[in-house]
Amino acid sequence: MKIGLWSDCHNFPSLPLMKLSAYHKRRGDEVELLDHIKHYDLVYASKVFSFTEDIESRAIVNADEIRRGGTGYCITVKSCKEIFDNSKNQSLPDYIEHIYPDYSLYPDYKYAVGFLTRGCPRGCGFCVVGKKEGLCSRQVADLPEFWRGQKEIKLLDPNLLACENHEQILKQLSDSKASVDFTQGLDIRLVNPDNIALLNNIKIKVFHFAWDNPKQDLTDYFKLFAKHTNIKSDSKKSVYVLTNYNSTIDEDLYRIYTLRDLGYLPYLMIYQKETADKQHRDLQRWCNCRWIFRSCPRFEDYKNR
Repeated sequence: MKIGLWSDCHNFPSLPLMKLSAYHKRRGDEVELLDHIKHYDLVYASKVFSFTEDIESRAIVNADEIRRGGTGYCITVKSCKEIFDNSKNQSLPDYIEHIYPDYSLYPDYKYAVGFLTRGCPRGCGFCVVGKKEGLCSRQVADLPEFWRGQKEIKLLDPNLLACENHEQILKQLSDSKASVDFTQGLDIRLVNPDNIALLNNIKIKVFHFAWDNPKQDLTDYFKLFAKHTNIKSDSKKSVYVLTNYNSTIDEDLYRIYTLRDLGYLPYLMIYQKETADKQHRDLQRWCNCRWIFRSCPRFEDYKNR
């Protein structure tokens, strides 16, 4: 068979497509990223974001069959069937989910990428993880499932520290000697001296945390991490700050100023940015543009300019 692969991720490799590629190559099929000019027996379309264009939005796909999947299309297998009325539009089966990814599909990306845990107990209203993966963080793989000596590892885990086995997982990452990027962040509410000591043994360029709920004061947790970590530079301690969801500008500024005073670098995330007002967009530009943030410490002064 001739297989075509398409994803709405343009600046990051698609993990499900790499697994599908590995599976079909083992079967002897011919696999490549989609070329709209060519004909395919089967095309897989993977969408991460609900707001991005679909595979056939700009050009007709010349294929006998198209199978769609991913959070951008649906969250659960049931909803996929309801949307497409096609049982083939669903999650990857286990024999593909746990296959070693075909990294040759994206030769420009030299790192390993994957999940060691799935699920998150928080159930935040703005997040799909709870509906998609469940409200319990659980280990789903060991590191060798998707890593074989690459110098960098990018983890997609939504809440690794909430997993019961997280200390053993952190030891796996430490033993790898690879540089690790927790792309979705770590839950600051779950740090303690023991797991911070384990994190200190891992090569981490930047720690990513989040302070999404303005009604919950996380100051003490950030103080605890700052006390025990061996990372001192604020540029290596980044914190996502959600705005335009359930907070006022004053509550946003409180989190931003508090994080800065504690030695962290806030990074503003706008919920439904496409409909956000100018004040939120200005706040994001002021906070996330580092030379502006450092040269103009107060947002009130930035607005006056």
